[in-house]
Amino acid sequence: MAKINNLESLLSSLTECTSGDQVTVRDMLNAVGRRSYGPILLLLGFIAISPLTILPGTSWVTALVILLIAGQILLGRTFPWVPKRILDMTFPRAALVSGVEQARKYARPVDKVLKPRLPFLSQPPFIGLAALVCIAAALLMFPLGLVPFGPVLPSLAVLLFGLGLTARDGIVLIGAGCGLAGAVWVLLRVWSALPLG
Repeated sequence: MAKINNLESLLSSLTECTSGDQVTVRDMLNAVGRRSYGPILLLLGFIAISPLTILPGTSWVTALVILLIAGQILLGRTFPWVPKRILDMTFPRAALVSGVEQARKYARPVDKVLKPRLPFLSQPPFIGLAALVCIAAALLMFPLGLVPFGPVLPSLAVLLFGLGLTARDGIVLIGAGCGLAGAVWVLLRVWSALPLG
């Protein structure tokens, strides 16, 4: 398992450390490291905007896991825990590889701007605020999952949070908050457009 310190290293690890026709959540977590919150949230954000979400219910399951992981950050757990039932869930590896290949063209430009900035935002007590951002983003994914491409903005907020936490880049963590604000705006627009009588 390679050390995950940016988006490109996450993508490389997902393809190099998995094999076969099917891949489990356990395989993906083992590929990125199961003892660090940053890479796990980065992985979950990536899954939520990847072709894997074309499978029915995947975005909601991803949102549940994000809630679980972010909740553990708030509780101050040193290492994250994931239920065995979720760890054993399988996905077509071809969909994972497809998502990785699509993301590679964005990875290098994104990674070029990453550097330790405002690192105190990735430490307590501020990390708790960032975890709340992830919880809010995950909760938004449930109603927005009913709208085509609706979960993209909250998923992007989670991806940015994982990226900022992994790279200790506070500017990216602030960007995660902006992504969440955009998701709230989309939800309010959708809600106002509904015929409620």
